[in-house]
Amino acid sequence: MRRALITGITGQDGSYLAELLLDKGYEVHGIIRRASTFTTDRIDHLYTDPHKKDVRLLLHYGDLSDGPALRHVLERVQPHEVYNLAAQSHVAVSFEQPEYTADIDGLGTLRLLEAIRDVQTRTGEEIRFYQAGTSEMFGAAPPPQNEATPFYPRSPYAAAKLMAYHLVRNYRQAYGLYAVTGILFNHESERRGETFVTRKITRAATRISLGLQDKLYLGNLDAIRDWGHAQDYVAAMHAMLQQGEPEDLVIATGHAHTVRDFLTATFERLNLDWNDYVQFDPRYLRPTEVEHLHGDASRARSKLGWEPHVDFTELVRRMVDHDLELAKQERTLRDAGHTVNHSTEW
Repeated sequence: MRRALITGITGQDGSYLAELLLDKGYEVHGIIRRASTFTTDRIDHLYTDPHKKDVRLLLHYGDLSDGPALRHVLERVQPHEVYNLAAQSHVAVSFEQPEYTADIDGLGTLRLLEAIRDVQTRTGEEIRFYQAGTSEMFGAAPPPQNEATPFYPRSPYAAAKLMAYHLVRNYRQAYGLYAVTGILFNHESERRGETFVTRKITRAATRISLGLQDKLYLGNLDAIRDWGHAQDYVAAMHAMLQQGEPEDLVIATGHAHTVRDFLTATFERLNLDWNDYVQFDPRYLRPTEVEHLHGDASRARSKLGWEPHVDFTELVRRMVDHDLELAKQERTLRDAGHTVNHSTEW
């Protein structure tokens, strides 16, 4: 049985990847941070009491800021594959917490690479490593962007991820590690965090449709992004670690839309006009904007045989329908006299 270790297993991508690997017969281990509240809701449906027999999902405490803890987990698990999905992944927050972002997204990757190199050298057993890159590394580079496009990061988040990208390449070349970076363009889902613009839109729109919210405040509506579904993208992650030779690849749908397009599609599904509810707030503008990200994944399609199955329209439909159910539950609780706290600020 192959063993995989996932950092960031409680996030959107981590939960979908865990599902995929379990379906493929893997034993899956995840690293989670200690918190005073439960943060495992995205993987609760996968979790089994570790006291039972034949458990294939196991969780370990750790953090990308703690190199010794990463080594201890690697020694204990002895994984065949490691997927580094943990990060401070919010671009806007990276301007507020640049040092923390660099430490986790940049140096955290270095700590993990060093731990893998040490364990692999000592045991002689290959550990294949996947690093979650981002299209934000392209920043202001003109579209369409592919593996040959020069990087032009426009945020501390993008710069930290670019550091990690170069570290992965260096460890591959210097030490012969099977280490790759997936340069993934925007991928969303029903499990997306509610502070990211797509989920912020679908949550607000569905709440507005049921009278639970009055307005939605947004920044740059003209930003263009290449949006896919996270389920498709984690399949590409796994495929990248099954190749004969390691290679960094762009993963994207090849279709780009503005934030305004996403707004329109979301509100139209609810038979609403977004112009009646959306207001501009300059607080949501970034100090340096990334205007146009549009991926060319031709090489991934050729090398991996990968194709996205969820298009833009279906992505919006899934997110809206899911969040409409949440809004209905919220209204039922409110009508029954229960107080439901839901922040619309971030």
